Amino acid sequence: MSGRAQESGYVVRKWFVLVLFAIAAMAVASRVFYLQILNKDFLKNEGDARAVRSVTIPAYRGMITDRNGEPLAVSTPVASVWAVPGKVLASGADLGELAGLLDTSDEQLRKLLSARLDRNFFYLKRHVPPDTARRVQALKIPGINTGKEYKRYYPLGEVASHLVGFTNIDDEGQEGIELAFDDWLRGDPGRKRVLKDLYGSIVKDIENIRQSVPGETLTLALDQRLQYLAYRELKTAVLDHKARGGMLLLLGIRTGEVLALAVQPPFNPNNRAGISGSHYRNRVVTDVFEPGSTMKPFTVAAALMSGMYQPETMIDTAPGRLSVGRYSISDINNYGTLSISDVIRKSSNIGTTKVAFSLGPERLWKLHDSVGFGTTTMNGYPGEVTGTLTDFAGWSKVDLATVSYGYGISVTAMQLAQAYSVIAAGGLLYPISFQKVNVLPEPRRVMPEMVAFEVNRMMRSVVGTGGSGWRAAVEGYHVAGKTGTVHKTSDSGYEEDRYVSLFAGFAPATDPRLVLIVVVDDPGAGKYFGSQVAAPVFSTVMQGALRIMNIPPDNLIGLEQQALLADSSR
Repeated sequence: MSGRAQESGYVVRKWFVLVLFAIAAMAVASRVFYLQILNKDFLKNEGDARAVRSVTIPAYRGMITDRNGEPLAVSTPVASVWAVPGKVLASGADLGELAGLLDTSDEQLRKLLSARLDRNFFYLKRHVPPDTARRVQALKIPGINTGKEYKRYYPLGEVASHLVGFTNIDDEGQEGIELAFDDWLRGDPGRKRVLKDLYGSIVKDIENIRQSVPGETLTLALDQRLQYLAYRELKTAVLDHKARGGMLLLLGIRTGEVLALAVQPPFNPNNRAGISGSHYRNRVVTDVFEPGSTMKPFTVAAALMSGMYQPETMIDTAPGRLSVGRYSISDINNYGTLSISDVIRKSSNIGTTKVAFSLGPERLWKLHDSVGFGTTTMNGYPGEVTGTLTDFAGWSKVDLATVSYGYGISVTAMQLAQAYSVIAAGGLLYPISFQKVNVLPEPRRVMPEMVAFEVNRMMRSVVGTGGSGWRAAVEGYHVAGKTGTVHKTSDSGYEEDRYVSLFAGFAPATDPRLVLIVVVDDPGAGKYFGSQVAAPVFSTVMQGALRIMNIPPDNLIGLEQQALLADSSR
């Protein structure tokens, strides 16, 4: 080939290469122009999507306090550890140290992640200490992330657990006050935009989208000092008498406030592992029982309201037994002729039965209905039941008799406390409140004041010398109350050797301030009468409560007599 031909071929190849380079350069320039100019926003958004995130700012749940500001439930900051399983395993990172921080093994952790490869979010552990979360972050394992959250803590533990309740792992109310006031306590979570590194850790806060709003503080009527006292004495009684359980409720008469509420058996809201759901129930509002002789004051009140009876009206209860159809009603002893006042003091079933027969079912039903039996107390507590007060139109003669002394009707401890507060408050029905009352509620009159006063006076004799409830006496104070001992029921009817022991009353009787209900379920240590089992608990708790609340004594003569007796015995 000639030199000219070779030179011509070289030129062609040179230009061909140059053209290729030019085309490539133009393609690159076009791509750069497209990416940097025409598609800039799209790429920026895509980049931000991989580095800028919108995350939730958890809201602080409102604190629950007692009436004096002492904390009953608080939220403490903790952290959660979560993962993108596929990303973690694809990184090939050593998971041994991470597994140790999460209290598991490398093998278990990998097995956990492998089973969830199709998920982009999986909690490895919730409610870890902030220091643990910081150590997890320091490992810088791709796909492992931490987040801020709160854990609920209950300073009183099992002492107030049935009243306060608890939240779940997401800080949502599940039982008790936590559930009843969940909307009040729960805050509103916020959101913020953050910059994350390739390990998922937040490296910079960019902006707040919405501020989190903390929940409101809730102040309960409960007094922590009274609660400790109630819990201790009820637990001691249940253990000493080998009982199945127990309930105690202390109300402020003039406000309707729940000052103390205790239930046995207890549970610890800070550690609920292995506890069944039945332990969580606040039995004061969810469990019903036949009130027995604690209902007799209301039968007598209905009698006085009818105008057919006066406190001195005499009733023949001899010979201590009364046949009603094919049933037989009896008293412990043959009391002979009793005044209607002594019917309460001696707790005569025959006396209340004869009173009920003379009144008829409608009068008795109306009185029971007016003081709150057969309906909820409308206090807002979740799970409250109505009890049973059947329509009087369907009552037989036997039904009328048994209702008069507390059988054939079922009540809650809350209902019984409210009904006794009517007698204590001179015939006024106050609404029950779990919250501290700052403005006195408007009561409703359901019983004439004079009738309430007379029944109050009669019930003082129950706790006085010779009364069935003398063990409920409180030194330096007049106490009005009534014992109750009820046979438990089963599928086969009433059981002969299983009981519910009760005492219901209030003090100081001359100027009532506190109502206290004590219920001990199925005592099994030999003693079972309400006067033996429940009355002593009433005495101890009421005595402590009156002193803690600085309520002055109303029985100074009794104190002087006791002092004289003490001096003479030295």
